[in-house]
This record gives sequence, C-alpha cells and structure tokens, in this order.
Amino acid sequence: MRIGIISDIHADYAALEAVLRRLEAEHHVDHILCAGDLVGRGPDPDRVVDLIRAQSIPVARGNHDEWALSLRRDNQRYLRSLPLDWQGELAGLSFYMCHGKPGNNMWGMYKDHLSATYLKMVLRSLGADVLVTGHTHMPLFLKTEWGCLVNPGSLYTFKCARATSHSFGVLSLPELSFRVYDANANAEEAPVDLI
Repeated sequence: MRIGIISDIHADYAALEAVLRRLEAEHHVDHILCAGDLVGRGPDPDRVVDLIRAQSIPVARGNHDEWALSLRRDNQRYLRSLPLDWQGELAGLSFYMCHGKPGNNMWGMYKDHLSATYLKMVLRSLGADVLVTGHTHMPLFLKTEWGCLVNPGSLYTFKCARATSHSFGVLSLPELSFRVYDANANAEEAPVDLI
C-alpha cells in the first residue's frame, strides 16, 4: 500500500492540484494524508480547501488554519472543525498525524532534536506505528524498529529567507519506506535526498 503525504500547502492551489494528480497517476497511492496549513500566504485559500474537502483527505489542523478569516464561511467552519491530532489505521498500522508536535501545532519536530530513543518514547506514548508531521517546511524521515516519523516538507514555496522544500512524500506500507519528491520535477527525476 502507498500513502501520499502532503503538508503546508499555504493556499497554493496550482501546486496542490499538480501534486494530487501526480500522486494518483505516477505513484498510484491508495490514500492521501495532509499534515495541515491548508491556507495562509498563498493566493487561493478557498480553492485549496474546496479541493481537499472534495477528495475527503484527512487533515490535521495547522497553525495557519486556526488564523484563517478571509475564507467563505463554510470553509472557515471546516478549518475550525479539523482535529489538532488525527489518528487512524492503514494497512494494519496505527497512524498519528499532527501539524507540528503531538498536541501542539506551533512547534515542529526537527532532525537535530530527535533520536531513535526519543522517537520510540513518542510512538509508544501515542500508541502509533507512524507519526506524520509538517510545519517545518523541510522533509524528514526517521525510522526505528518501533515505527517511523515522516514529514513531506512544504508544497508552498516561500519567497523569503525561510527554508522550504516544495515537496511531497510517498510512504510504502508495511515496510515503512519513505520517498520525498520535488513538486516541480518531472516524473522521471529521482526522489529528493533526505537530509
């Protein structure tokens, strides 16, 4: 089974539409998960929310999703209804998805702050095999014998000094292998190297 993982769309409808098309046509994913920040900064917040809703993609509420005010009223209600943390089961594995850290969408999980021991403790406390995060705008994959953490990076490209990846991920189950792809690249190009 293949799971498409996206995050930090930030109202970039063109990027979202293109990546959803690639996930279906090139990667043949069975499910798609989104780690939040559907809106904020980009030009098309209502179109992004409409597309996510139309495809019934599970979403964890990002910090920008909490602050969104300039959307249609039905989309504002939808964003407010998103769970801070989403839990589900896919291919017999337990998934826990949040935008930043479990229980907090303002703080991210960064590679230099993580270890296999820490990830083991987090996965055990959550009762999860897979932890999906976003917020940092950079891809991350950490796998241990107890499960893994995945972050696909940001679909939106920030026009500032902040690092951003313009990428998405594909998680293969049950082996828990994760590949990150450049959202601007051609299908034939190799996955992005994870730092």
